Amino acid sequence: MNEQRASRLKILLASVPPGFYVDSKWLSAQGIRRSSVADYVGAGWLRHVAHGLYQRPGTGPIGERDWRVLALSVQTLMGHPVHVGGMTALQQMGYRHYLSFGAAEQVYLYAPRFPSWLDQALLDAPLHLRKTSLFADAGHGLDGVGDKGSAGDAPREWWDWTLRLSSPERAILEALDELPDGESFHSIDMVFQSLVSLRPRRLMMLLTACRSVKVKRLFFVYADRHAHAWFKHLDRDSLDLGAGDRSLVKGGRLHPTYRITLPQDLMTDNEGSTHGS
Repeated sequence: MNEQRASRLKILLASVPPGFYVDSKWLSAQGIRRSSVADYVGAGWLRHVAHGLYQRPGTGPIGERDWRVLALSVQTLMGHPVHVGGMTALQQMGYRHYLSFGAAEQVYLYAPRFPSWLDQALLDAPLHLRKTSLFADAGHGLDGVGDKGSAGDAPREWWDWTLRLSSPERAILEALDELPDGESFHSIDMVFQSLVSLRPRRLMMLLTACRSVKVKRLFFVYADRHAHAWFKHLDRDSLDLGAGDRSLVKGGRLHPTYRITLPQDLMTDNEGSTHGS
């Protein structure tokens, strides 16, 4: 191996922790040619795992099929505008303390667009890819966004990297968007109970930017139900909650204020009327 190739290999090994992924675009940005990539694969320095995607062999402190390895690789190494959101973000922040017995952790990733190689087969956990179209501004309400250096810079040790997550204010709206098929009303209710310290200013920014009448109405159903201290600081009247009744679940009850059908066990005895569909 000549000196230049040895230098490129040194960059690769210094920048990519064991078990982490890089794509062809990242390799090209480091000056690593296709012929060299083939040599690295042949020598066992890289593993070809999908079209245009490679993994450095080894597991490191966490398993190579752990979803966090993929997310950190996509965000920090390759620089794709992907964030972790919905219930996955809420769980990472400690707002969801349990999973149903025997249920696999669901991984929700959000982006304006996704790399073509991003595939369920890379992970042990179910992977759900969602567009950021729920909000008028796709970048509102994200946390954990840091400067990790430019291409060619060796990042800090991977355990110092920060996942780009939806803030709790954004994540709960993303989770509500999954109702009724992708999440359960009960799971949302349990999480909402713990959301005692949401920031009303950020909530108003996100609710104003939210394009879904369903999500906004559901948010206020749960906000009314739990009545956290931040609730009184929201200006509900300034938001567009749409017009007319919305049927969300069969055989549910129509909420008298927010005009959306809910499971009967989510309504109090004197709240709502039976509403067929």
